[in-house]
Order: sequence, then structure tokens, then C-alpha cells
Amino acid sequence: MPKQTQLGLGLAAIGRPEYINIKTDNVVQTEAAFKANAMQVLDTAYADGIRYFDVAPSYGKGEQFLIDWHNLRGYPDVILSTKWGYTYMANWELGYSGKHEIKEHSLSKLLEQWQVSKVLLPELKIYQVHSATLDSGIFTNTAVLHELHRIKKETNLQIGISTSGAHQVDIIKKALEIQINNEPLFTSFQVTYNVFEQSAFKILKQLLSENKTVIIKEALANGRVFANSDFTEYAKAYNYLNKLSNQYNVGVDAIAIRFVIDTLEPNVVLSGALTCAQLQDNLKALSFQLTSEEILQFQIFASSSSSYWEERSALVWR
Repeated sequence: MPKQTQLGLGLAAIGRPEYINIKTDNVVQTEAAFKANAMQVLDTAYADGIRYFDVAPSYGKGEQFLIDWHNLRGYPDVILSTKWGYTYMANWELGYSGKHEIKEHSLSKLLEQWQVSKVLLPELKIYQVHSATLDSGIFTNTAVLHELHRIKKETNLQIGISTSGAHQVDIIKKALEIQINNEPLFTSFQVTYNVFEQSAFKILKQLLSENKTVIIKEALANGRVFANSDFTEYAKAYNYLNKLSNQYNVGVDAIAIRFVIDTLEPNVVLSGALTCAQLQDNLKALSFQLTSEEILQFQIFASSSSSYWEERSALVWR
């Protein structure tokens, strides 16, 4: 495994009873049960060598779970990252009919959410704009950009963005243009990259060559790497994933994560595991390497970015 790549834990699924994916598991949905599970998964992750933990205020109770765990354990060797710009709206209501999270990249939202997130210092190392887009106003809001710069200088945090959607490359390019006092503001980039969505590969390699931090999310394509009759266009990919799963004696999840590691060599690949068992299956990605021929085969399975994100937007919260 490349020295610079580590597996991290993202808390998007751990902190709320419903998330965008294709899971059908029956999980106890009470807040108390979710907190107990979160503490167990976080402890298991640390015991298994994971040191990078990523969260956001919109991940239901995820940020509070991480704060509680961090206060309880007090590990000084963890690297924590969080975000600002989305508010969780579902209030733990199953089958919530409205928007589960609402984006707002305003100065008031930044100030509000930073007041909570900053308690993760000093182990908080990366602070990200949650799902930066070209039309959210983040890149032209001078007050917000200068406040992020102030936070950066005051705390020595890396300031970053997370991206989603068919325009990830354009968003990253725009972020790279932002300078405050002749200094780049954004030096960390959390980006979707996986077997089916490979459009950001070239610019992610560029970021790594410039010593920027690259964090990969949705390595399992919100569960779409697992064989599913609803996605017939992935039939050949499913057959190949299953073939390698048998060959390496690991799950399909580990194969998909390994593809990300071996092709891109990012700083971090996030596991989105909900349970300890899922996390330990994901960690098996660190036990082998794909061959160059296997990587070339996977590159054939890439979808167009527009079709990938159109399909993702159609996924329901479960």
C-alpha cells in the first residue's frame, strides 16, 4: 500500500437513521442505538489502526457523536475533519418527505457551525466547505472567504472543500484560483472517485503532485458496486468485481476501495461503514494490491460523469 494512503472513517451513515444508498438492512433506528453503535464503530476503527475521522453537522448526530467520543477517549494521535454549510432537517424522522439537509454557504451559517465544530481542536486538522458548487456563491462571497482565512491563520487548520456532482473538476479548478493575501486558501479536497466515477482522476493527480490533501469519498458509489439488478449497465463490472473478490478472498467493497488506492494513491480513502463488520470488511483492502492489468480493466467500467450523477440523484434516502 502506498505510504501516503490511509483508510479513514466517514460518519455520514453512522449519525442518522437514513442516508442516500441502496441498503436494505434492518437496523434499530433509535438515537440511543445509533449512538451506541457509533461509539463501538469508532472504538473498533481506532483499535484497527484508523486515525482519520470525517464528519459534518448535517450528518444527523454524527458530529456530536464524534465530539462525545473524542472527549471520552482523548486520543492525541487522531486527525479529525469536519465541514460547514449544510443543516440536517429530518430530525430523526423516518420517511421524512422534505429535504434531509439544506445547503447554505452564508457567513452566518459558517459562524454558527464553527462555534460547535471548533471544540474538536486541537485534533481538528481540516475544515471543509461542505459540497462546494459553482452556484452556491461560496467562491464569490468575500466575507466568507476572509473568515475562512482568519480561521486558518488563527488555528493552523487546512481549509478545504468537498465536492459532488458532474462538475467536480470545474469546482476544484475554481477553488484553486482563490487566494487571500497572495496565499491559496483551499489546500484540501474531498472528492467522489470510484470504479464508476473516474472523471476527476487527472486533476486529483495534479493536486497530489502539488502536495495538496486529497480525500476520497463514496468509494463504493453509495452501494452501487454491489451487484444489483436495478443497474443492468454495470453487469460486466459486477462480474469482474465478483471474480476479483473470489480471487483475493475479500469482499467486493475491498476490491472497489483498492481500485481507488492503486490508481490514485490519495492521502485518505473514507470508509462509510455503518457497522463494525462492514468496517473490518473495508479494511481488507489494505491486504493486497491490484495488478496493472486489473486496473486497466476497471478503467473501462467508468461511466460518463453526467449519467453517474443523474443516477445518484435518483437514489432515495433509506
